[in-house]
Parts: sequence; C-alpha cells; structure tokens
Amino acid sequence: MSAAPSYGAEDIEVLEGLDPVRRRPGMYIGGTEKAGLHHLVREILDNSVDEAMNGHADEIHLTLHKGGESVSVRDNGRGIPVDKHPKFKKSALEVILTTLHAGGKFSERNYASAGGLHGVGASVVNALSIDFRATVWRDGYEWTQSFSRGKSEAAVKKGRKIRKRGTEIFFTPDPEIFRVTEFSAAEIEQMLKEKAFLNKGLKLIFENQVAGTKDEFLFEDGVQSYLSALLEESKHEPVGNERFVLEQEDGVRIEAAFCWTEGTNERILSYVNGIHTKSGGSHADGFKAGIVKAVRNYISVHDLLPRGVKLVAEDIREGILCVLSVNVPGAISQLQFQGQTKDKLNNPEVVGAVDALTRSFENVLNENPNLASVIVERVILASKARAAARAASQNVSRKIGANRRLNLPGKLADCSSTSPAKSELFIVEGDSAGGTAKQGRDRKTQAILPLRGKVLNAISAPADKVGANKEFQNLISALGCGVGDSLQLSRLRYGKVIILTDADADGMHIAALLMAFFYRFMRPLIEEGHLYIGLSPLYRIRFGSGKNEELAWVYTDEEKDALLKKTKRRAAHITRFKGLGEMNSKTLWETTLDPKTRKLLKIRIDDLGESEAMLESLFGKDSSGRYELIQEHAPRLEVDV
Repeated sequence: MSAAPSYGAEDIEVLEGLDPVRRRPGMYIGGTEKAGLHHLVREILDNSVDEAMNGHADEIHLTLHKGGESVSVRDNGRGIPVDKHPKFKKSALEVILTTLHAGGKFSERNYASAGGLHGVGASVVNALSIDFRATVWRDGYEWTQSFSRGKSEAAVKKGRKIRKRGTEIFFTPDPEIFRVTEFSAAEIEQMLKEKAFLNKGLKLIFENQVAGTKDEFLFEDGVQSYLSALLEESKHEPVGNERFVLEQEDGVRIEAAFCWTEGTNERILSYVNGIHTKSGGSHADGFKAGIVKAVRNYISVHDLLPRGVKLVAEDIREGILCVLSVNVPGAISQLQFQGQTKDKLNNPEVVGAVDALTRSFENVLNENPNLASVIVERVILASKARAAARAASQNVSRKIGANRRLNLPGKLADCSSTSPAKSELFIVEGDSAGGTAKQGRDRKTQAILPLRGKVLNAISAPADKVGANKEFQNLISALGCGVGDSLQLSRLRYGKVIILTDADADGMHIAALLMAFFYRFMRPLIEEGHLYIGLSPLYRIRFGSGKNEELAWVYTDEEKDALLKKTKRRAAHITRFKGLGEMNSKTLWETTLDPKTRKLLKIRIDDLGESEAMLESLFGKDSSGRYELIQEHAPRLEVDV
C-alpha cells in the first residue's frame, strides 16, 4: 500500500480580495456561458434601477459598443461616493468596486428598497472584466477610475467641473473567463424593456452601436403594458376579453396583472424589487394560492361545480398569464434570495401579503357574474380535459409497460456496460447515420438507437397516439425507466441520453421534437440532467498539406468565418458535411462521439413558465412560431428548454 500524500496547514488556500470570483465565477453569476455573460449586464443595470426605484434617477442609458463585446450603463442618480473611506483610506468608489460585500444597501439610510443586497454585483463584474471604467459626476466634478480584472490601475482622478450627476460603468468581459464575449442585442433589449415595464415613468435608452440604432422604453401603465405585450407575443386572446389588475401600496407593494387564456400553459413572471425571479418563490406561491382560493370559494358559494367533476389547483390556474411585481420596503434587512443570481425568493412572510391581495379577486368575480361564468366554464373544461389526459396517459404507460417486458428494440445496438453511470445512449437520425455511429462508437459504454425520420409532435398529439407510436415505443423500451406517472429514474439504463442529428434545419427540427417528447412524458430526465444534444461539425477545414497539414473541425458558419479571418491563409480546403451518414466512423468518433473531444449541450429547464410558453408556440396548433424559428436559425438551431 503506497503512503498517503501529506496534507497539512500549508495545503490550505485562502482566497483574498476578488480572487474567489475569478476562481469560481459560477458561484456569483451562475456560469461562464451566455447566461453568465449577460448576468454581468443585469448586475450593473440593477444598481442604476435601484437609484431610480428610490427616487434618485429617472433615466438610464445603456450602450452596446462597436464590436459587441463592451457595454456601458449610465444613470442620472446620485453618483457613487468618491470621498475617502474612513477605514480603508481610499475612495469609496474603489472600495465598492474591488471589495466583496461592500456597498450602501446594508441599511435603510440610503435605499428604502433595493434588488442588489449583497454588495457584490459591481465588484464581481469588475473582477470578471479585462477593462472596467467608472465615471462619476458628483459634488460638482467628474471623477474617473480604471480597473482590470478587479485591480485598480490608478487612484480615482478628479476631472473637470460639471453640474450633472450620476454614474457610468463601462466594462469588457475577460475572454479568459468567458468562452463567448459577444453580447446579444436582443437579450439586452428585452432586459431593458422588462425594467421599463416594472418601473412606471422610468426612461431606458438603448444605443446599439453594432446595428447603429437607438431606442427608448417608457411605460406609464407598468405591468399592465407588460401583460398586453405578452399576450401579443403569445398570440392568445384573454378569456372574456378581460385583463385584471390587483394593487396594494401599503407595506409590501404589490402589482399583479393577469388573465386567463385559451392556452393550456400556466405562466407567472414574478419579480421582487425589479429582479426577475425565474424560479418563482414565496411571492409566486402567494399568487398561486390566492387565485385558487378566490375561484374555488366563488364556485363553492354559488354551487357551480357539476356532479362528478373534481377540481385541483392546476385546473384553476390552467392558461393563466400573470405579471407579478412585488416591492419589499426595508429589503436590505429582510429580503432573502436563493443564491447570488436571485432566481428564487425565500421570504415566507411575503406569501401571506400576496395571498391576501389575490384572494380579494373573489370580490371581482362577485361584481361581474357574467365574466365569472366564463372563467368558471374555462376552469371546469380544464378539469375534464385533465381527467381525459390522465386516462390516456395511463393507457400509454400500460402499452409501454407491456413493451418493456419484451426484448429491447431490434435496431438498438446496446453497449456491454450494465452501469448507468458509465453508459450512454445516442439517439440518431436514420439507418445511415446509425450504421456509421455503430461502427465508430465505444462498444463498452455507448449504445446507438436509430430513429426513422421526423418523430411525432408530442405536444399537440393526443397521449394515446403518442403511446401507439413505434419510434417512441422503441425509445422508451431502450431507456427502460417507464414513462409518465410510472417513470422511475432508478431504472434508467443510461446516465447520458444524447440526441444526435444532422447539423441542418431538418436535423434540428427532429432534435426539437424529441426534446418536446421528453419534456411532456419524461421530464425527470431533463430535471436530473440526463438529456443532452450532441453537436456534430458542419465543416472540416484543412490548412497546408503533408506533414505541415493542420485540421480544424468547425460547428457553425460564424465559427468558420472567424477562423478563416483569424488565420488569413488562402490555402484552406473546406469540406461541408451534409449529414452524419457522410462521415466515416473514424471522423464521427473524433468529432462527435469521443468524450475527450466532443461537444455536448445539457438540456435544462431555466424557467418552467417560459418553457411551457415556448413549446406551445413551437409545437402547438399554430405552426407559424415553429416555422419562423427553424428558418431563422437554420442550419444550426439550439433549443434550450
């Protein structure tokens, strides 16, 4: 037995300053991909919005600079303090931007309510930026200071005399941290619209220097305007052609704009102090509980429930679309978010406040009996549809259960490993790709299941039709864990289930249809991180020849153009792959199957409501949304559920 390596006090590391942020950025911004990159913008923008929320600013100007890799946010608020901090003997500006948990929001003296509470947002952005510049207009002068990767390049500099006030933060994310550093103008625009909807009278200006455009967002009706925009986007009409607004000003300030639609998805967009809580939390729970009580009480008091019909909470909330905005005064000491990315609100006391307001909706129903009857009819129909769907789903489970007792599908090339943790299933498109994948795979750990053509649309098709579909029967039999209510993850035969299709519009359509099936009938596979998309290259590019030959695999047209521009070589031989079946087995292994070199995208559900809305748009009865998305993003379409 070999001696154990020494482990003593000298092996204990203490990360100081902003080093923890650079070493573990995911703890602070959720990750270093696209979502994490745009979280930087949110952190800086939220600080300016906090100024406006507390009555110190009424205009915010965001600029996406030329090249698309730098952003600046300017407000006309009070300006970050620049005088010397009594303890740290340097400017308060530098303390705030270089020290974790430093800021003016830990007491109620400066901010009655705020979304930024931990004093880490601006310093985190600074730590993860290669170029970070702060300009402050305060005390009659312009003050500037520059930073790189969280370290100041010089002390704060006093500049020209000026009457205006406010703060501007310019930053360029560090390419050592982020794989992609180009911001999405569409995502930033949506971010700004969202802030304008939630803050009545606040003007937000978006200057997009990449596209040469400038837009202003100002909504006097707040969340009511937001609800109208969402309805227009979803192409749904409100039931009874009525939208409802509930408001409370005393204590916890609450605004809820909502309606029922003819869609089947429940979508609640919840916010607290201007922060989008994607995973909901106590305020969303309060709305859900309150609306159920209000409708259920109305139905009970007026004896409107038909015999044999049993209502559950989901029946009442089916098709509901809601924008819920909560502002908690004194948030500095009370507000509790789950994690720095603030995806979920944890304050239990907020539940009661929102619940009480929402329950008052029963009064609205009592005052509008004709409208109430339309809503009640919609709820009862939802209950009947749920009962019918459950019966059909049980039928699907019985059919699949019978199949599972038979042999595995004949087209399945199984792996020899019986350990799910080591086993992978590749779902491929067609026999040609299946044959190549079977030859190129690692037979010990990789199984291949070819499917024939485009599978059934599992979102719009009846459950019994899905259960009778041969391709889905083969897939579920191969996975071995059941489906629907009978699904047991402990019986899943493969730790990774990888959808691998051609890198064109048809292939991505098939991948999206498969994800829709998993979402509807096998969602725990997604929730527990078992479902992936395998990326196959679009191009093989050879530079030079013979011993000096260099080979590059490229996955998008943009990647190809960037590579050719970067290398500036004319002797480039480019091969475009039309499909997986065109590759030989060795190439498929090197680019797509080999765990050391392949690229996988894990499918995850970031926001259940948004996922439901997206799938309804893509795979519901109205096919226009699906067609537009496929055409816009072909030949490379990534659907992130």
